[in-house]
Amino acid sequence: MRKLALCTALAFGLIGCATLPPPPAGPGHGVAQDALWLDRLSWGAGSADLAQVRSKGRAAWLDAQFEPRNPAALPEAARSQIQALGVAQQELLPLVQSMEAQRKAADALTDDTAKAAAQKDYQQALTKLAREASARALLNALYSPNQLQEQLTWFWFNHFNVHQYKSNLRVMVGDYEQGLRERSLGTFRELLGYTAHHPAMLRYLDNEQNAAHRINENYARELLELHTLGIRGGYSQRDVQELARVLTGLGVNLTDNKPKLKPTQEAQYERRGLMEFNPARHDFGDKQLLGTTVKGRGFAEIDQVLDLLARHPSTARFVSRQLAQYFVADEPPPALVERMAERWQQTDGRIAEVMRTMIASPEFEASLGRKFKDPTHYVVSAVRLAYADKVVLNTAPMIGWLYRLGQAPYNRQTPDGYPLDESAWAGPGQMTTRFEIARAIGSGSAGLFKPEGEPKDRPAFPQLATPLYYEGIAPRLAAATQQALGQAASPQEWNIFLLASPDFMNR
Repeated sequence: MRKLALCTALAFGLIGCATLPPPPAGPGHGVAQDALWLDRLSWGAGSADLAQVRSKGRAAWLDAQFEPRNPAALPEAARSQIQALGVAQQELLPLVQSMEAQRKAADALTDDTAKAAAQKDYQQALTKLAREASARALLNALYSPNQLQEQLTWFWFNHFNVHQYKSNLRVMVGDYEQGLRERSLGTFRELLGYTAHHPAMLRYLDNEQNAAHRINENYARELLELHTLGIRGGYSQRDVQELARVLTGLGVNLTDNKPKLKPTQEAQYERRGLMEFNPARHDFGDKQLLGTTVKGRGFAEIDQVLDLLARHPSTARFVSRQLAQYFVADEPPPALVERMAERWQQTDGRIAEVMRTMIASPEFEASLGRKFKDPTHYVVSAVRLAYADKVVLNTAPMIGWLYRLGQAPYNRQTPDGYPLDESAWAGPGQMTTRFEIARAIGSGSAGLFKPEGEPKDRPAFPQLATPLYYEGIAPRLAAATQQALGQAASPQEWNIFLLASPDFMNR
């Protein structure tokens, strides 16, 4: 069977996976073009969304996406799964504190065997919470009607990346992601302020170690290089140092205890959840950042600097380019990026307005069907196509596939996030793994309907030959794909060929 898989992959041109040209857009957009448009703006075109676009038009669908219902109206089977997750049942503060109590109890044991077992239990509990967050993210990507919001949630987490295995971040990533989801279509300043005050970011980039006379520049550097201005954004090493001074004292407090402060410092103290600003650790001297004087005022300095960075022209260009790279092309057209950046500055960084400019552009329309799917897009779109509204009961196979493909949730170690270009994901090993995933889904043996703890998978043979396929996908398939599908010896093999085709690798 493995030999057949590899031969079929080679026959389909998956090794190297040449990008296929999309069909030309006809007047008023044909069904296939609308399906491609939905593929780009969602986690994979669905029958219901395609019907809405065809009946009411793209503008109506897009307007609804820009004003998402929160919480989203998920199918009951998906909603009940999410509600049963531990990460959905507790607020971050008590959840973190309960895990800290478990860690301290394990560390306090004197018997080596018991201590090792307790510490292992603690690590497993952290891992379970991160996997629950992954399950929630995948269920939302699969079934939320707020598809554009879900795409942007993934994008913003990747932009403001944190790694789950730093310290105890596995307990924090779910809350961090939820906050990004809620702010994903607001202003960039809101996103920037949220990440700058979240304990996941402060701990991941070591700002809790940043104090007057013991400067740690990690967060300051990434805040300039990756989150706002970009590496060519016009800042210097001196700006990094001055920003680090602004950020001194901004850290994390996992306890209910307040630090001992001098009477003159009490009014300067700030505590929001697990985030703490400790004035005893802050450098109150004046700073010079990007040609602007930042007076030594304590916590207020941070807001001043975040305002400055969020409104900087370099930030508008850098983040607009990243959005265009994610949604349009690996090398986005410079003229499109400039128009997006201009709209950014006109609207004070309103993401929805920047997105509208991008989506309405001729460059966006011309790019449809040409953007190679990263692993998450491939896995989620395959399951959405295979099972439509039939809710999966176990996301563990999907999480496992993403680990095998190198893009597991919350698992990028470096702060730059996962790459967004085709070259990172189109190697021979990647394509072979994608074929194996296509085979698991297409044959109905993926385990997506085998709830944890149950011995057998529930029968769930996928039906890919739907009206969505015939109207939205079949008209744009390459001749080689159509020929291979016509030679399939069984419905299972037909499913596999479609999900493994070069056509399906693009969105």
